[in-house]
Amino acid sequence: MSNKITAIRGFKDILPAATKETRSSAEWRYVESVLTSVLDSYGYSQIRLPLVEETQLFARGVGTDTDIVAKEMFAVSYHADNQTDKNDETASFALRPEGTAGAVRAVIEHNLTRGDMPKLWYMGAMFRYERPQKGRYRQFHQLGVESFGSELPDADAELIAMTATMWRKLGIAEHLTLQLNSLGEADERHAYKAALVEYLNQHFDQLDEDSQRRVTTNPLRVLDSKIDSTQAVLQNAPRLADFLGEESKAHFEQVKHYLAALNIAFEINDKLVRGLDYYNKTVFEWVTDKLGSQATVCGGGRYDGLVGILKGKPEQSEPAVGFAMGLERLLLLMAEVNPQATPADCDVFVVAQPELFAHGMTYAQNLRQARPDLRVKMASATSLKAQMKKADKSGAAFTMILAQDEIDNGKVSVKNMATGEQRQFDAHDWQFDADASPLNQHH
Repeated sequence: MSNKITAIRGFKDILPAATKETRSSAEWRYVESVLTSVLDSYGYSQIRLPLVEETQLFARGVGTDTDIVAKEMFAVSYHADNQTDKNDETASFALRPEGTAGAVRAVIEHNLTRGDMPKLWYMGAMFRYERPQKGRYRQFHQLGVESFGSELPDADAELIAMTATMWRKLGIAEHLTLQLNSLGEADERHAYKAALVEYLNQHFDQLDEDSQRRVTTNPLRVLDSKIDSTQAVLQNAPRLADFLGEESKAHFEQVKHYLAALNIAFEINDKLVRGLDYYNKTVFEWVTDKLGSQATVCGGGRYDGLVGILKGKPEQSEPAVGFAMGLERLLLLMAEVNPQATPADCDVFVVAQPELFAHGMTYAQNLRQARPDLRVKMASATSLKAQMKKADKSGAAFTMILAQDEIDNGKVSVKNMATGEQRQFDAHDWQFDADASPLNQHH
């Protein structure tokens, strides 16, 4: 047995440089900064949720028959602190497989909807227990956005418009297609399910094995099948749109009207569904064909029934709509269609002769305080030649050099690393002269 300790299978380090399996931390930071800037511009507020929740939260909210609860959760049993001395009962917690249930739990627990209509977002790690595959790891990351309190179609359209803004700012809008559908309300969907199950049972032998199982556990998910033979059967299946009532149709038409007004193109996908009963009305996905087979980058929809379910009062629906996007898949798409240049480690690299290194450290510290717009880096107090090699490797646009002559005269030498030009400036003139300083021109 090797004594070498490595990351657990399915858990990946995100390094400063990209690898075959992960994008660089700089790319992650860039994407995260764009996403959060858009969220800020729409007035959404961040909520930071625990990584661990009671397993019952997901069993109640996501459903015991779903793949998430049945085979994808990291769940652990433990003695509940407040029960051990009484009857030695055990409880169970799970690493969160998704964020919506936790966000709804927090909204209920802290009464956030009392007199308010919270618009929240969260970003972070989620976990799945299933066997890791390429691009599907046991720890993955999502951005989730949840809007509570409005049953009107403008709330649906706003979230879709927000995602469209994100794609535009990331430079990937032309590579994503918006698909829409309406699930209607529970009674409409139940009538549709009955008709769908009857049809599927008539063609049961033609379905793939997974779809055969879902006919009895979650028939709407059969529509998601990627198996060609099953999709061939579904060509003549009943359509959900034919079972919608007037109110559901009007809601969907208004969502489409808003999107048209915002110049957001979409296509109707009548096989786009959700397998859980608390979803209703609008569902949407952004898909791309740039990652092999058609891949979903972002998915969302209205889920007015979930708040009541988690309150233990499923008959009391409360309006909510949201979306989630997988950041790993988003970064893969970015790398494919709009790769970002690897940024330099810093803007300015400060070097100083070893015996004058304290002066160099002081200069770098003062520069950081005077010019917070700059990223300033130093090496260790090795030879000047070794420091210059590190400055060149860093990709810095400019290197500040302090030798004895500069210290004696209160100057600093500035080397333009692209042209090799080197000039002296007053060491305390932090802003520099715009016409003379290559540093100021650069910024």
